[in-house]
Amino acid sequence: MRRILPALPVFPILPVAAFSVLLFSACREKPRPPREFNGETALGYIRSQVAFGPRIPGTEAHRRMGEWLDSLLRQRADTVVVQQWKHVTSKGDTLPLSNFIARFKPAAEKRILLLAHWDSRPVADSPQSTDSTKPVLGANDGGSGVALLLGVADVLKRTPPAIGVDLLFEDGEDYGDFTKTPNDVLIGSRYYGAHQLGGKPLYAVLFDLIGDKDLQVYQEGNSLVGAPEVVELVWDTAKDLGYGGYFISSPRHTLIDDHLELQKKGIRAIDVVDFDYPAWHTPFDTIDKVSAASLQVVGDVAVELVRREGRE
Repeated sequence: MRRILPALPVFPILPVAAFSVLLFSACREKPRPPREFNGETALGYIRSQVAFGPRIPGTEAHRRMGEWLDSLLRQRADTVVVQQWKHVTSKGDTLPLSNFIARFKPAAEKRILLLAHWDSRPVADSPQSTDSTKPVLGANDGGSGVALLLGVADVLKRTPPAIGVDLLFEDGEDYGDFTKTPNDVLIGSRYYGAHQLGGKPLYAVLFDLIGDKDLQVYQEGNSLVGAPEVVELVWDTAKDLGYGGYFISSPRHTLIDDHLELQKKGIRAIDVVDFDYPAWHTPFDTIDKVSAASLQVVGDVAVELVRREGRE
């Protein structure tokens, strides 16, 4: 992903009296439902991914990661669809790419789509990077989104959803340069948009960079423009679970990310992302930067979205 506009202004700090009212209100929030999602298990899924090394398309680590992901999903989902194709880059390289779609209740008309990218970036080209020749390990950028979706798959295997759910693990999000070679990024979401399964989902939620130990998920600008009602739903769900301190109801960044490729195809898609992550696109995006607690928060929200739709 890439930020395309300066950070939007953040709301000013509240006076003490106002803060006290908010604190009192938070104390009176209704109890959270029993947790189905397991943040520690999700953290283990990140460890497994980084053990492969950087999952760059065309490498052995990428191939092995794909086999591992396919095997796990077939043990959990009702159906697994693998979309395979070859992408020729702007430099003329040919990349073997794969999207994995884990489907629960594939015959159901009422569905939602949750997605994340499973590849990692070949170059650590952030302005904060000390060595742009190194690849990105992607514990958070790529690893956390995959871990969250696998954790959701565990939940839905144990207790099947009342609605249809598709978990899309898309490939080739982070390969090229977002400015100079835009066709070499967001490749998997673009491919899925052109080869969708069944009818359009009610909405889609992209999860990216959500394992940061210092979790702060602000509302993303293109999500607010393209699907404001989905942003409201997700942030209201987080608040209902007592996570309003992590899902902050104000805008901060506007990003080029996979949700835009789905929006172009008429899907009401948003980006749940903590972009305030200093290790982004650096060699330091490693396992010590992520936490089970952060995965627990966002995983609880993801599962509750599925359960909430099933109750309505």
